[in-house]
Amino acid sequence: MLSRTLLVWIIGLPVTIILFIFVILSLTFDRSGNAIHSIGRLWSRILLFLSGVTVEIKGTENLLQDGPQILASNHQGAFDILALQAFIPMQFRWVAKKSLFKIPIVGWSMSLAGYIGIERERASSAYKSIEAAAERIKNGTSVLIFPEGTRSNTGKLLPFKRGGFLLATKSGVPVVPVSIQGTTDIMKKESILIRPGPVKIVVGKPIATSGMDEKPLMEKVRKAIDEGFAAC
Repeated sequence: MLSRTLLVWIIGLPVTIILFIFVILSLTFDRSGNAIHSIGRLWSRILLFLSGVTVEIKGTENLLQDGPQILASNHQGAFDILALQAFIPMQFRWVAKKSLFKIPIVGWSMSLAGYIGIERERASSAYKSIEAAAERIKNGTSVLIFPEGTRSNTGKLLPFKRGGFLLATKSGVPVVPVSIQGTTDIMKKESILIRPGPVKIVVGKPIATSGMDEKPLMEKVRKAIDEGFAAC
């Protein structure tokens, strides 16, 4: 574990700095954030390789090709982010708490890519953030959310937060359930040690949101993610 962790830091840190230079350079020809998202995908694949983490993904044919969607994934560990960034084969923007955007290099890249920050501390600010995010989705931007809002240490689904489903009903686009397993033990919460291992991702069938209230939509997505675990 220690040798793998040192490998990630010794090689991963300079790789991160070099790729951030490419992030800045990409702004000269692409302001959409697509190039930055693609650079982030490459960065994630490199870190996964250095960490000894393998990823298998099923169900990518369920991703919509002709319009925006909200990807709703369970959250088991920090490596969920790398695995989903690297292996979901489409352009999307993360919806994340605003404090993450202050992290040097990674947070700056998130801002430049047009990822969406949600202010959680104050209800009025959070609601305004969701309304702004819903408008972006209506205008064609697909996003990825963690409806649990935090990592599950047990691997079982935590209660879902309302915000992601308010975003879904306001934007009116389909929700695509995503089930991910295997990241819980790769890097424990509040630890920097990395344990290599396999990760499996299952992309479920889109769930229509038109005319649905938040609560039944939440229950439907939760059931679909649970069912996806069986296929992992």
